[in-house]
Amino acid sequence: MRTYHGIALAACMALALLAVNSHPVSAQPAPDIKSVMLSVDVIWVLLAAVLVFFMQAGFAMVETGFTRAKNAANIMMKNITDFAVGSLAYWAVGFAIMFGTGTLYFGASNFFLMDANPATSEGMWTYAFWMFQVVFAATSATIVSGAMAERTKFSTYVLYSLVMSAFIYPIVGHWAWGGGWLSVMDTPFIDFAGSTVVHSVGGWAALAGAIVLGPRIGKFTNGRIKAIKGHSLTLATLGLFILWFGWFGFNAGSTLSGNTLSIAVIAVNTNLAAAAGAVMAMMVSWKKFGKPDIGMTINGALGGLVAITAGCANVSPASSVAIGIIGGILVVFAVEFIEKRLKVDDPVGAVSVHGVCGAWGTLAVGLFAQEAFGGVNGMLFGGGAAQLAAQATGVVSVFAWAFASAFVMFRVLDRIVGIRVSREEELKGLDIVEHQSEAYADFPISASTN
Repeated sequence: MRTYHGIALAACMALALLAVNSHPVSAQPAPDIKSVMLSVDVIWVLLAAVLVFFMQAGFAMVETGFTRAKNAANIMMKNITDFAVGSLAYWAVGFAIMFGTGTLYFGASNFFLMDANPATSEGMWTYAFWMFQVVFAATSATIVSGAMAERTKFSTYVLYSLVMSAFIYPIVGHWAWGGGWLSVMDTPFIDFAGSTVVHSVGGWAALAGAIVLGPRIGKFTNGRIKAIKGHSLTLATLGLFILWFGWFGFNAGSTLSGNTLSIAVIAVNTNLAAAAGAVMAMMVSWKKFGKPDIGMTINGALGGLVAITAGCANVSPASSVAIGIIGGILVVFAVEFIEKRLKVDDPVGAVSVHGVCGAWGTLAVGLFAQEAFGGVNGMLFGGGAAQLAAQATGVVSVFAWAFASAFVMFRVLDRIVGIRVSREEELKGLDIVEHQSEAYADFPISASTN
């Protein structure tokens, strides 16, 4: 029986060989290794861009959950606007300022992506690179909407989003990532994925906007601070997990290459810092308030994510835990300081999470960086103070630019078109007065400060 099977198998093989020989296939040139590597990089960068784009949904959920139901549709509209208006502004102007050839302070080429040739591999890479960068620009812009929630005119916010994506953010991006002065110092400034370039820019602009705008009605009355609770911690928690998920693209995607094994350690560092920030904020709030506070825990995880973003490719997993722990602690105390001492009303804690933790994470590179991970050593690993000084220079200069430029912009907008809705409109809710819509149309919403 086995003999017959062997004969049949041999016959089939002979027929197959005969068929191949009778229909010769034209020889195909072997793929060029550089083309293959470029294709892998383009696919990876676009995949990471999609992950970061999904973070817009996370920001929308966190901000909506931390604010009142009567303003939910307004928050959603602002998040849509940030990406839609921001994409057009960044395509027209922002990308050219950020990565175009020019001075140490801003670029001046490739407006409207006019210099990208789709017939070349370099042109196709430019398109992929732009896609990754535009979602970063949108992230920086959308941070501000939470700090200015529940009392800002929508028309004025659209103008802010345009200016932020076209000018304020791209100038900082050029300084650090586009060949600008921070990147060519004797000891170059390091911000791998944007703790300062993206998050602190948004956080400091949010601080400026909240100051110009003033607090919500009823927040500070007769020397007392009233807690204005958000309407859905469920949405806020969902937003956290969406952001946590997207952050793997945010940080690991900043390698701009799918051909590097550092993606693995970057992902590990990102996750550990977020976890450490969440646990520490939970523990600190538990100690301070007697109960583990879910809002603080959410912001603690976000603070850890923001903090590790600068050094995710330069530190060890153990150091990422330390960075996340300090980020989680900072969030709790920064939220209280900004509210109680500065008397600034930030409904979602955006300034604390993105501004403060972004600055901390950037400085942390100068302390925790290790040559084995990213080529340089921080102060705690024998590198001296030079890198820490470079990091501090970046933090201070970016704060000065982002806060001052945003403050002037908001003041000008307030003079020209007005920045705040009326008292009656604020009490009624921005969903109705700004959009003639209701996020929860089948549920009664109280027109009050609650």
